[in-house]
Amino acid sequence: MSTFLSGTASDSATLDALPLFPLHTVLFPDGRLPLRVFEKRYVDMVRNCMRDHLPFGVCLIATGEEVAQPGQTTEPESIGCLAEIVDCNVEQLGVLLIETRGRQRFRVLSHATRDDGLLVANVELLPPDVIDCKLELLGECLAALRRIVTSLHTDQPDKPKLPFGEPYLWDDPSWVVNRLCELLPVPLKAKQMLMELPDAGVRIEIVHRYMRQHHIV
Repeated sequence: MSTFLSGTASDSATLDALPLFPLHTVLFPDGRLPLRVFEKRYVDMVRNCMRDHLPFGVCLIATGEEVAQPGQTTEPESIGCLAEIVDCNVEQLGVLLIETRGRQRFRVLSHATRDDGLLVANVELLPPDVIDCKLELLGECLAALRRIVTSLHTDQPDKPKLPFGEPYLWDDPSWVVNRLCELLPVPLKAKQMLMELPDAGVRIEIVHRYMRQHHIV
């Protein structure tokens, strides 16, 4: 079976034929995304990615549905995030439970649907965030995130429901604001817009303004 990727995230600015998993969710770098995979096209994709130690791409659905519908196409947003499979279990025959972690963001240059229904894309890998943030705003965002994490650990000590895992990178502005983006109850289109921003400082300002308006900071 052919490999989906012609390059790797570490040695090339582009990836060819990256398999895409369009979802009604936004994956951020270093975010945690558990998935229950049951459609054959995605089960095969997961198996191939695990065999070849390659990521797949997660994109928010712009139009269409997660599960294939006759005569309907699914269009992804143009900016997504690479997903690395970190764990995989078989729930039952033909159903996989996988744990993924967000890695590098990418821009879709072109995409096509294969005969088996899998969406594949040629993508450009995007650089890490520009870090130019106001320390006062960052400090208040960090304090808010610490309170949220502490509260969730207190309420659910055995298995807190967090969309991210350890290690907690408290000294990384991008990591802090991305975790708040995941946790705050904002629409998916707003999360997508925040994920697309190239500057962590701008993301922090927007998130801080939202939290102040809602009396979180």
